[in-house]
Amino acid sequence: MSEPPFRKILVANRGEIALRVVRTCREMGIRTVVVHSTADRDSAAVRLADEAVQIGPGAPRKSYLYPAMIIEAALRTGAEAIHPGYGFLSEDPDFAEICDKNGIVFIGPHPDVMARLGDKAAARELMAAAGLPVVPGSAEAVSTPGELVETTKRVGLPVIIKAAAGGGGRGMAVVRDWDELLPAFRTTRATARGVFGDDRVYLERYWENARHIEVQVLADNHGTVLHLGERDCSVQRRHQKLIEESPAPLLPPALRDRLTQAAVRGAAAVGYTGAGTFEFLVEGDEAAFIEVNCRIQVEHPVTEAVTGIDLVREQIRIAAGLPVSLTQDEVRPNGVAIECRVNAEDPRRDFAPCPGLLTEFVPPGGQFVRVDTHAYAGWQVPPYYDSLLAKVIVWAPDRDQAIARMRRALGEFRIDGPGVSTTSELLQDVLAEPVFRAGRHSTALLRK
Repeated sequence: MSEPPFRKILVANRGEIALRVVRTCREMGIRTVVVHSTADRDSAAVRLADEAVQIGPGAPRKSYLYPAMIIEAALRTGAEAIHPGYGFLSEDPDFAEICDKNGIVFIGPHPDVMARLGDKAAARELMAAAGLPVVPGSAEAVSTPGELVETTKRVGLPVIIKAAAGGGGRGMAVVRDWDELLPAFRTTRATARGVFGDDRVYLERYWENARHIEVQVLADNHGTVLHLGERDCSVQRRHQKLIEESPAPLLPPALRDRLTQAAVRGAAAVGYTGAGTFEFLVEGDEAAFIEVNCRIQVEHPVTEAVTGIDLVREQIRIAAGLPVSLTQDEVRPNGVAIECRVNAEDPRRDFAPCPGLLTEFVPPGGQFVRVDTHAYAGWQVPPYYDSLLAKVIVWAPDRDQAIARMRRALGEFRIDGPGVSTTSELLQDVLAEPVFRAGRHSTALLRK
């Protein structure tokens, strides 16, 4: 057995992704340190890690978004690298630079690349220069009402206003009427300032009935860039994904090739390294780039299920300076995988979060069913964080069998607790929708 690429990795995250990273590290013979808030002191990731360090109270800005405490924990425990998971500091180039200055490897792209792609407006320009089609919109951030009106006239209604530093479906507003334009501009800027600390916004033409297709890429420091196929993430509420699958249903092979090659070309053009996701909108035969996610995605397990590739393992190898462990010809997707996100939310109350004590938590099982979760009976779901409780991933030889397997798995899930509601029933309803079963759904499926 070869020596592991690192002796010890600190996981700067929480919940299911922290547990996911810890498990791959253990398989690779790498010791782990999990940092945690007071609200997560009894979490499954803390229990499974080799070491755990409490870094602050429940509020994220005093714990998971507090770089100094995370770096101090890494230095004190002798961690050689930090895996940021997704969310929190995972796409923060300043944090990546701080890691570098302290002699700690940041498991992700180079800070300069992350900064260029993290600015969504700048990323559009970079990808356009690399020859990728982009959604019509502003060439750079829109800063005045006059610029907003002129750009909207050029692009045409409806438009979507987005935070330049945004992500996770936050800091967005769809505008279909001229009277809504300026109020939405002010609201989006205020949200962007409060959530991301950056009030810059940009504008894109809004595609009412688009499919949201994304391409997973891997790139190393030796010049290799390859793709691992695509995922369809069109089932969304408030621009946040609920169901993802691979491959995208009914996607013409020629269009699939265009999207995957565009993602590879875009990654190579900016010197991308690590795991990343290039996101596109597709409407008919038309496709356009919208953004890059410089991190592991929540929905990465569907790609793992159809390719058999451990994406976290590849991230760690690449960060250690090793080449990607396979070639493009060796990437051979097989079958169909679907992921459903089970959130502690009440769909009947506009998806309001439902934190509370889990008195019952029995996940499903069976052949080709994977459940990524940090929750358990007796766990107190904190009110401070994302409401994700579990990701259910199924694999089958074809899409009909995958849908049937997912419906069975969700039907087995038992989650209960005072005041705790979940999206499980809604997910079952979506899976039964004729338009979804036919693979003809779009991002409009759950739009009110």
